[in-house]
Amino acid sequence: MQTFHFEQASLIGHAYILSSPSREEALRSASLLASAAVCLEEREVPCGICRGCRKVQSGVHPDVIHIRREADTKGNLRRELTVSQIREVALDAPLRPNEAERKVYIVDEAELLNLNAQNAALKLLEEPPSSVIFILCTTNPDQLLETIRSRCALVNVSAAEDEGDEESEKLAEGYLAAVSSGKPEKLYRWIAKNELSKLDATSAFLDAALRRLADMLCSRTESGALDPVQSMHLYRLLERCSDYLRVNVNAKHVFSLLELESMQAESTLKHKQSILQST
Repeated sequence: MQTFHFEQASLIGHAYILSSPSREEALRSASLLASAAVCLEEREVPCGICRGCRKVQSGVHPDVIHIRREADTKGNLRRELTVSQIREVALDAPLRPNEAERKVYIVDEAELLNLNAQNAALKLLEEPPSSVIFILCTTNPDQLLETIRSRCALVNVSAAEDEGDEESEKLAEGYLAAVSSGKPEKLYRWIAKNELSKLDATSAFLDAALRRLADMLCSRTESGALDPVQSMHLYRLLERCSDYLRVNVNAKHVFSLLELESMQAESTLKHKQSILQST
């Protein structure tokens, strides 16, 4: 589970998307982040033991508000989070907190916000009150509008972190092998087979590839057919892709960029190989 630790509460951002295949895992992480926001300690938050932290853990803090699907007249949960719920938040958000310095709104199953609700939420995120933090918990951040994702810090709180890391390492190894081959068709096949659609999975793959390239550049591992110039070009390309993901550019666009610009490293490698063969 993701742990949140801040030197002081003022360093906490105004909006987060907590993404996890497990709804419960996302909510547990949201509780930790909310604890940090209302912690009564001045530094090293959340402390976990102050009155504010204990109230959040018990689910009774008046400044931590949960937005959940409502029940219909028959007692069944509605299929969506509605615009009226977000409008209620918009009316409440400017009001002063009851106890803490800030109020925290935790939106459960944020992927179920209907279009009108997302547009209403976007207005809140564009001009948020200074004393408010929004936490959107979701199992699929791609179902949120890109404009919403671009105004939030996306945090993957996957419970299956170890499995995800292993899969990401395999993808990174395959990508770098395809680039190192100097054969465009091999990279095209790799992209077609492994292109990811989820933002958090794409972010994990990029992180794994960056770690491998850093090891190559620092001579901690063999670089194979890639020389330092090519490795640095790829490193900067992957850094750019990671930056794009932080503002929630569509994951497919990131793979399109990899497909196009990885060719520069391949072209350089192929040119060098042809020179060596002719000498």
